[in-house]
Amino acid sequence: MTKTAAPAPASTTAPILTPAQAFDALYAFAAPSLVRQAYLLTGRRELARESVERAFQLAWQRWPEVAVDRDPAGWVRAAAYEYAMSPWRRLRLRHRAPESPPVALDDRRLLSVLLSLPPAYRRTLLLHDGLGLGLPETAAETEASTPAAANRLLYARTTVAARLPELAEREELRRRLTELGGTDRLRAAAKPVVVRSGSERRARRWTRAAIAFTVLIIGSTAFTLRTAPDHYEAPLAPASAVPGVPPRSGPGPLSGKDVELRARLRAMWGKGPERLLPQLR
Repeated sequence: MTKTAAPAPASTTAPILTPAQAFDALYAFAAPSLVRQAYLLTGRRELARESVERAFQLAWQRWPEVAVDRDPAGWVRAAAYEYAMSPWRRLRLRHRAPESPPVALDDRRLLSVLLSLPPAYRRTLLLHDGLGLGLPETAAETEASTPAAANRLLYARTTVAARLPELAEREELRRRLTELGGTDRLRAAAKPVVVRSGSERRARRWTRAAIAFTVLIIGSTAFTLRTAPDHYEAPLAPASAVPGVPPRSGPGPLSGKDVELRARLRAMWGKGPERLLPQLR
């Protein structure tokens, strides 16, 4: 009796994604929640979307580094938080105009309390109580020591509980933060392909700017080398009076009689019998 060949086992290997496909998958997974988190940090919807878009543009520029990171979403989250909370972004005119507050009164009160916290305390509270990160991970992402992160978290919780006693419990605070950020107007506006193309355009502009700046530096250096003196020239000593030598002087101004006499002489020059003639002997 002949034996039939056993069927080959099904392959369990995950499909290999291209860099663009992997980036698009990360964007679709993390961008919506990051926009909501950035809104809780800034209270501005447009700035939240811009922060997430710029963070993903930076991630695409450094994709070989981000792709092998143990937490790519955390890498992008840290970049988005840094961009959103930078004080220079809030100085732009487009981010100075007031935005419409949340409709619900409880949401407005919670957002007001969050924005009253210092930026580092606000970020610590969102990472630990809002996202559920551990204290060491929160301290590492906020670039602080664990005791410092714990003190920030305690201060933020105390402030929130003092103004909103119903949010003294961590689970209730986390639920309210999720509800506050989960509005329809807090979705990522740009598509992944638009973010990637924007990142590539920005990289090209920065490259051109760097090349132009390098050429300018080289040109100014060459001009300096061409026009700079190649030997030492001693400076001229300041003038000083020599003792025993009279100062230089010249004829003074003519008096009225001298001017009259000069005019008469000029008028008689070469005319009339007054002219001096040589005598012959």
